[in-house]
Amino acid sequence: MENASARNLWGDFLDAHLEFASEDAPKVIYFCDNEKDANICASLVCKDIKRATSHSLLGLQLRKEPLPKVGDFAVVTDWSGNAKCIVRTSSVKLVPYFAIHADHARLEGEGDKSLEYWKKTHWNYYTRELSEFGKAPKESMIVVFEQFEKVFER
Repeated sequence: MENASARNLWGDFLDAHLEFASEDAPKVIYFCDNEKDANICASLVCKDIKRATSHSLLGLQLRKEPLPKVGDFAVVTDWSGNAKCIVRTSSVKLVPYFAIHADHARLEGEGDKSLEYWKKTHWNYYTRELSEFGKAPKESMIVVFEQFEKVFER
C-alpha cells in the first residue's frame, strides 16, 4: 500500500482487530471524479450517511478492475489521499440502470437522497467515465450496486 495515510489507518485497524491480520491489504479509494464531490462523499461515509456506491459494470470491465465482493475492505480517502475511514463490502448486486429505485439513492446518501438526484448525477458521471473509452451510458446498462459498512475510523 503506497499511501502512507491509508497504511497507517489500516495498521491501527489491525491493532484493534487482530482477527483480520491475515487479510490482504485493502484497496485505497475515493469516490467520484472531482475534489469537491470526493471530499463530500468521504465525509458522508464517516457520518454513516453514505452506505453504498454504484459502479458501471462496463467501466469496471474497460479498466480491467475486478468486481467488488462481499467481505472486501477499502480505505476511504479524501481527494488528497488523506485516509478517513475503513469500509467493508456487505452486499453486491447487478442492477440495470433503469431498475435503480429510491432505496438505492437513499443508501448512497448523496445530495437530497432522491432518485432524481441519483439519476442525474450518476448519468453525468457514467457519461464522463465511459467517454474515455468512446462509449456512452445506456438505460439498459448494468450498475454494480455495492453496499458497505464503516468498520473503523480514528
